[in-house]
Amino acid sequence: MATQSEKADLFLKLHLDDELLVLPNPWDVGSARIFEEAGFPALATTSAGVAATMGYPDNQRVTKDEMLDAISRIASGVQVPVTADIEGGYSATPEGTAASVQEFMQTGIVGVNLEDRDAENDGVLFEIPLQCDCIRAVREMADGEAIHLVINARTDVFLENIGDQETQFERAIERAHAFMEAGADCIFIPGAFDAETVAALVKETAAPINILIGPTALDLSTLQDLGVARVSSGSGPARAAMGFTRKLAEQMRNEKSYQLMVDEAIPYPEVNALFD
Repeated sequence: MATQSEKADLFLKLHLDDELLVLPNPWDVGSARIFEEAGFPALATTSAGVAATMGYPDNQRVTKDEMLDAISRIASGVQVPVTADIEGGYSATPEGTAASVQEFMQTGIVGVNLEDRDAENDGVLFEIPLQCDCIRAVREMADGEAIHLVINARTDVFLENIGDQETQFERAIERAHAFMEAGADCIFIPGAFDAETVAALVKETAAPINILIGPTALDLSTLQDLGVARVSSGSGPARAAMGFTRKLAEQMRNEKSYQLMVDEAIPYPEVNALFD
């Protein structure tokens, strides 16, 4: 069994290979085990998916202790490297963010997402100097643990449509450069979907870029051709599972049938075997 440090080194290497790193986002141990069995070399948790399983809306409503428990279960339930979506780091200060990430590292994770959106103020991003100080503090803490924690620094300029659209690209690039200089390994830019924008981000950032896939995103082959290093599915798989459950509920209620359950359910022995 690989150590946490060995998993972290492997996870970082996956960002630097020529092949696109496709990261499915589990929301519980069952989904994590299914993705692992499918052959994915690493997994990334989804904060929105975890929130939904606990009865919360997204946007940092899950408490740190609840998120710690969920991520701990996922990380200990699989052998592959796991990186965690911990939203804004559960703190607005560099010291607090580093302390929070240190707690999450104790679950066995080898990477974190740190987003720059202020959850307390809608449509507001943390100032670049503050966010960079948080990234530096996390990097220094992880280095002290002798683990190269893979920091995926996220900016929500595009996703939240913040500021003048004509300057959003320049603002995203400015943040990407600053975050990399502060110690980030990868830049996550959700909301960038068209080929021209993605290609320009890759060119101007000169760092591993993480793109969020979904209904309006480019296909995986195109993203690889454009030079994207990593893609995340976000809450998509969790919402797809909920979408199937909705269809099953409607079939059972309206058609007096449960054929979808018969056709799609994983056999009971296989479910048990996932956790054996």
